[in-house]
Amino acid sequence: MRKTATLTAIAALALTAQMGRHGGGPHGPHGRMMGTLPKQIASETNPATPAKVALGRTLFYDPRLSKDGSTSCNSCHDLSNYGVDGKPVSTGVNGQKGGRNSPTVYNAAGHVLQFWDGRAADVEEQAKGPVLNPIEMAMPDGEDLAAKLRAIPGYVKMFAKAFPEAVEPVTFDNMALAIGAFERGLVTPSRWDSFLAGNRNAITEEEFAGHHEFMHGGCAQCHNGAYVGGGSLQKAGLKVAWPSQADPGRMAVTKAETDRMVFKVPSLRNVAKTGPYFHDGSVTELEKAVEMMAKHQLGTTLDGTQKKQIVAWLNSLTGEIPKDYIKAPKLP
Repeated sequence: MRKTATLTAIAALALTAQMGRHGGGPHGPHGRMMGTLPKQIASETNPATPAKVALGRTLFYDPRLSKDGSTSCNSCHDLSNYGVDGKPVSTGVNGQKGGRNSPTVYNAAGHVLQFWDGRAADVEEQAKGPVLNPIEMAMPDGEDLAAKLRAIPGYVKMFAKAFPEAVEPVTFDNMALAIGAFERGLVTPSRWDSFLAGNRNAITEEEFAGHHEFMHGGCAQCHNGAYVGGGSLQKAGLKVAWPSQADPGRMAVTKAETDRMVFKVPSLRNVAKTGPYFHDGSVTELEKAVEMMAKHQLGTTLDGTQKKQIVAWLNSLTGEIPKDYIKAPKLP
């Protein structure tokens, strides 16, 4: 018994020493592989201004962007709930159900592509999709929405302030630019970022052990960078066939057989708060999701301790919701 306790203590000391050697600091191996979040995800083609962000925030919360006035961006991407609605698939106009899980909008502006199948290049393009989707918000076309917004005097003033050089400020494209500018400020720094910045006490020994398992197990091949994912597309079932083959993934966009079951690798930022998991929202428990990733993507089996430690580290990626930035505005 005493020998076991001694070995446990030695292991703990070794892990603490490892944290000191390899942990905090942006130039250490963890900082280089992962990276800390930026304060804002800037765009050269859509520079943010206070007026544009204020307009985007208002539009994000406004259900009048939908055909029947029932559904806003925030309906499916609840900013007070880490940018998700907590459902396997979301409900749109007339109670219709979407075909895929609604991913979080937090930190999403930094991803290489948008939507599970990567069909939008950036958050500005993505903002147009749900508005015109017949299941989600069901507006007939962009001009119909622009006409609807032009009929609201408060919006006419806000668009003019946000786009002062535009001959006609109230347009579908400008709506998307404003929402995109707002979403680029939806950034959630976490204890992990504090650790990478040099604060070795920001995470626990168990969390650090989980990161060790994550890195050495091969998870970081896809889940890397400042967003711990979101930087590539990958086949679901790379090593072992995915349980459900119903959704063809990116193949629905490209029509290429090689893109069957290919999806964007999701960010693991706030993953402990953004279930249910995967493109179909089929898994509710994070530990189960970790187990499935190991099996289907890496062809490995994790023991109970490994799963527990990885989940512990994933919890360190839970960030701070910017409460002032997302405060619901008074609609015009």
